[in-house]
Amino acid sequence: MAKINTYDLVIVGGGPIGMACAIAAHQKGLNYIILEKGALVNSLFNYPLYMTFFSTAEKLEIGNIPFNCIAPKPGRQEALEYYRNIQRYFNLNTKLFEKVEDINKADRIFTITTDKANYSAKNVVIATGFYDIPIYMDIPGEQLPKVSHYYKEAHEYAFRKVLIVGANNSSVDAALECWRKGADVTMVIRKDEINPRVKYWVKPDVENRIAEGSIKAYFNSNITEIKENEVDILTPNGTVTIENDFVLALTGYRPNLEFIQQCGVNISDDSNLTPEYNPETMETNITGLYLAGVVCGGMETHKWFIENSRVHADMIINNIINNN
Repeated sequence: MAKINTYDLVIVGGGPIGMACAIAAHQKGLNYIILEKGALVNSLFNYPLYMTFFSTAEKLEIGNIPFNCIAPKPGRQEALEYYRNIQRYFNLNTKLFEKVEDINKADRIFTITTDKANYSAKNVVIATGFYDIPIYMDIPGEQLPKVSHYYKEAHEYAFRKVLIVGANNSSVDAALECWRKGADVTMVIRKDEINPRVKYWVKPDVENRIAEGSIKAYFNSNITEIKENEVDILTPNGTVTIENDFVLALTGYRPNLEFIQQCGVNISDDSNLTPEYNPETMETNITGLYLAGVVCGGMETHKWFIENSRVHADMIINNIINNN
């Protein structure tokens, strides 16, 4: 592996928050590099094709570059276009499709090992998001080919019996889109209602479809087993078995907390698994190692998102400058 000169900052993750950190570093004259294991803004790239953001366009802006959008809320395609333009405008020093495998610190210098090279840095930001690891149900049949933890678009589910697990934004969007494309849709919902955080213009739509019987829903229920042509559902009235062609287990995602812990960051021992960091500087218990974006919330992945974590970039870079 090639050895590269020491950077002021290595940024792990080329999503919007990683890019915001790079812009702030560039503006302060720091020598930086972004290391991204996939495409630019890889998580957004893997979102459903026709997803609409909850945030308005101006709240997704970084680098003080306007995000022009005709609709009140931008969609996935518009966001990808915007962040590609950010990359072009700032000519960010970015390595795509290069996965960071290890981060070690010795003598005040970090060594960052990827699947392609080694890097040295005085500081590191981990801004890796949370969309790569599904929260599994751990039930029989979950590994069957007909089960997916990601949803891209509705066409392949048209005219088929589709079961959707969950009642969050991704589950509700998938249920409505699949139903409108002709699928026979059943939702299995662990609690007794649609998640209150579902987009306010979508929530009444799915509730009305459930009320009229267009989309079937089992509340206070869980899947217990997935079979080739059926699914068993534990409901308040006992186990129900329904015919099924596809299962979309949209049960949420979580950050790679094992990687963060491997880097030496302390993780809380409660169910939230929150990494240790200073909320004023975003620096972890490892001097010079920072967190930015959704990874800061541990399992509380609804706590941080683009809109409210853009500020992490300036907090981090200002702290690095002040410590030099």
